[in-house]
Amino acid sequence: MKILVLGAGAMGGYYGARLIEAGADVTFLVRPGRAQALKRQGLAVRSELGDFHRPVRTVLAGQAYPQYDLILLACKTYDLADAIQAVSPAVGRDTAVLPLLNGMGAYDSLDQCFGRQRVLGGVAYIAATLAADGTVLHAGRADRLIVGARAGQASAIAAEVHALLSRAAGTREVSGAIEQELWNKWTMIAAGAVMTCLMRGSVGDIMKTQDGRRLMLDAMAECRSVARACGHAISEPVVATMQSRLLDDTSTWAASMMRDIAQGAPRIEADAIVGDLIRRAAAQGNEVPLSRTAYCHLQVYERQRAAAQAAA
Repeated sequence: MKILVLGAGAMGGYYGARLIEAGADVTFLVRPGRAQALKRQGLAVRSELGDFHRPVRTVLAGQAYPQYDLILLACKTYDLADAIQAVSPAVGRDTAVLPLLNGMGAYDSLDQCFGRQRVLGGVAYIAATLAADGTVLHAGRADRLIVGARAGQASAIAAEVHALLSRAAGTREVSGAIEQELWNKWTMIAAGAVMTCLMRGSVGDIMKTQDGRRLMLDAMAECRSVARACGHAISEPVVATMQSRLLDDTSTWAASMMRDIAQGAPRIEADAIVGDLIRRAAAQGNEVPLSRTAYCHLQVYERQRAAAQAAA
């Protein structure tokens, strides 16, 4: 299978490496600086599931490149418009697109551009970061990737992608209800982001406060209410898993967006993870006051960072 991976950061680098290990023909569509670094030192992944360090093939946006069987999108949601423009020349008549992005707004945009029958669903549960030297660091052993067709015509390619991914390390699943899986993850990360970003602390930090547990339960209830109103009610087993992660007073976990804020990142995924959930809640007549408070907080941060950059 000929695969184009957009980006060789934490997610794109990690899953691109696993696809190479599985025997796929993989090319990374990257920015010039990353292309030069990969040419000098190759792609390096450090993981308890197996390290990877090899030369890889790269291409830059705007260069002539062939059409691919599969395009893996592993960018941030705020870069999606540029990503769509960059990969569009590589989309042929039978090309499938597999996004590993948070929220559902990205799927609306991709469906509009490429058609729902081309866009698979992808849900990744993994903690991966990009080190300063360009190495992809996989924390722990958890690596669960779920793929599935969102339209009947894509069932064969979804099964083929799952079979390919299953040849490399990690837990791989193919789902007949991938839309629900997408909502399950969005609900959990939105609730976690609302609280950890608003409180600027880990789950454990929050649980040790007087009202932390109650507020976390409120955040989960708000996010679940939106999923339910949109036709994707969260099942009790998934709720139990969510509670075990977000009510754990020993947990050091915080949403990646909170970590971005702590590092002064100029851009964050506030709109895709929290803002879009609020818009869907409003469309269904749901009130989500805690989520609105967190989104206001995130927007203030974004405006402050934009002002600081403009003044620099």
